[in-house]
Amino acid sequence: MQTSFQNKVVLITGATSGIGKVSALAFAKAGAKVIVSGRREAEGQAVVAEIKASGGEATFAKADVAVEAEVAALVAKTVETYGRLDIAFNNAGVELTGAIVDATEVDYRRVFDINVWGVITSMKHEIPVMLKQGAGVIINTSSAAGHVGMAGASVYVASKHAVEGLTKAAALEYAKQGIRVNAVAPAAIETDMMNRFTGGGAEEALSYMRSLHPVGRLGRSEEIANAVLFLASDGASFITGTSLKVDGGLLAQ
Repeated sequence: MQTSFQNKVVLITGATSGIGKVSALAFAKAGAKVIVSGRREAEGQAVVAEIKASGGEATFAKADVAVEAEVAALVAKTVETYGRLDIAFNNAGVELTGAIVDATEVDYRRVFDINVWGVITSMKHEIPVMLKQGAGVIINTSSAAGHVGMAGASVYVASKHAVEGLTKAAALEYAKQGIRVNAVAPAAIETDMMNRFTGGGAEEALSYMRSLHPVGRLGRSEEIANAVLFLASDGASFITGTSLKVDGGLLAQ
C-alpha cells in the first residue's frame, strides 16, 4: 500500500476539527500539500500552523460548501496555489437529531444544503480539474447512518443515504476517465460532533453509544483518517463506487 503522497495535492473540506483535521495532518505527514478548508478561519489557520510546524505544507481556504460560488473559488484557489488537485476529501457535514414529526423546512435545508448539496457542488467543481489531469480520487464522508435507519435522526439519516447514492453514481460516471469516487462510513467517533450529538458528551449517552459497537468503544478520528488515506492510495486503485465502513462492527449486527 502506498504510504507516501509526496507531491500530491489534497483538498479537505470540514478540515478545521475532528476527522477532517486529523486527515489533513495525516496527509501532510505523508508528504501531501494540503488545502485545509472550513468555515472557521481561526481553527483552520491553527491546523495549517500545526502542519507547518511539523515540516509539512498547507494553506487555509475559507469556504461554506453550501454556497456553490465559495466552493468554485475554493477549487480555483487550490489549483492557483498548487497547480493541480489529486485528491479531494469532501468531509464537511452537520448533524441533526429529533423526531421526524418535529422536522422543519429550516432543519431540512440546513442539513441537506451542507451534507448533500455540499458534496454535489464539491464534486461538480473538483471533477473538471481531475478530468484535465486524466486522474483523481474523491472520498466523500458518509456514515453508518447512510446504510441503516436510526430512530430520532431521520433528516440526517436521509442526507447520508443520499451521499451513498451520489458516490455510486459519480463513480460510474467517471470510472473510465481515471477518477475514483468512494465514501468512508464511520460509526460513532470521538469528535466535537459526537459531543453535540450526545447532548454535550453526557456520560449516559456516550455509554449507550459505546454499547452499540461490538468492539465496546467509540472510534477515533485517526482510525477514519487511516481509511481515507487507504482509499486515496494506489493500494486502492481497483476500488471505486464503494463505501468503506469503519464502524467497530456496528453494521455486522
